[in-house]
Amino acid sequence: MTDRVRLDIDGAVATITNNNPAKHNAFDDEMDVRLFEILEELAGRPEVRAVVWRAEGPSWSSGRDVSVVGTNLSDLTHHELMVRGHKGIQRLWELDAPVIAAIGGWAIGGSFQRALLCDIRIAADDARFRLPEVGHGVIPDTGGVSVLYEMCGHGLVSDMVLTGRTLSAQEALAHGIVSRVVPPHDLYAEARSMAEAVAAAPKVAVKLARRVISQLARPQQRAAMADELIYQTFLNRSDDFAEMKAARAEGRPPRYTGS
Repeated sequence: MTDRVRLDIDGAVATITNNNPAKHNAFDDEMDVRLFEILEELAGRPEVRAVVWRAEGPSWSSGRDVSVVGTNLSDLTHHELMVRGHKGIQRLWELDAPVIAAIGGWAIGGSFQRALLCDIRIAADDARFRLPEVGHGVIPDTGGVSVLYEMCGHGLVSDMVLTGRTLSAQEALAHGIVSRVVPPHDLYAEARSMAEAVAAAPKVAVKLARRVISQLARPQQRAAMADELIYQTFLNRSDDFAEMKAARAEGRPPRYTGS
C-alpha cells in the first residue's frame, strides 16, 4: 500500500492528501489503486460527514506521471484500465459526504477532471488548470469535460480541450469552475472550515440535497464517460497515434491521415 495518497479522519471530516510532491503529485497506477481504495473505505464510514481533498507540495496534481505512460504493470488491457479508472472515480458519487477539492498550483488532465467530479472546488490564487490530452494524441477521458461543459458551455471547453490553454484561478472563478479563490497559505483552512460547516448540518438534509444536485447532471456525465471509453480505446490503436509516436521517436514532423 502506497502512502503517496493518504487518508486522515478527524471527527466528522476526512482528508484525502495527494502526497507525491516531488512529481507535483502526478499519479501512477499504484496511486490510482490507493485512491480508489480510499473512496471505497469512505463509502463505508457513516461517521464521515464531509471530505477535503488536498495536496502536499506546489501542485494539486500535474496529471499522469509521464514516466509511466506506456507502461502497464497490471497485465490489464488499455480498455480494462480505463474501465477500472471510471469505476474507481465514480465511487465519489457513492459517498454521502460531499467532497471539497482544495486546489493549489497545477491541476492537469485526468486529475483536473477528477476535481471536476467533486462537489465543490476552491483554489489558491496560484492555481492553474489544463487539459493537454489532444496535444498528446488522445482525448480527455475521466468524465470531467461533461462537467466543464455544464459549467462553462461550448466555447471555453473547446478552447481548453483543442488548444490546451491554461486557465488561471481567477478565470476559473469567473466561469464557476471554482467557487472561491484564497491565498495559498489559507487554502486548507478555508476548505476545512467549509467541511466543518457541511458536517454541522443535519446529515439527511446534506445527503438529499447532494442527491438532487447530482441527479441533475449525472446522466450526461455517465454518457460522456461511455463515449470516452470507446473513443479513447480506438485512438490508442489508431494510425495517427502510431504516427505521432514514430515521428517523435525519429525527430521528424508527423504525417497525419485522420485514421
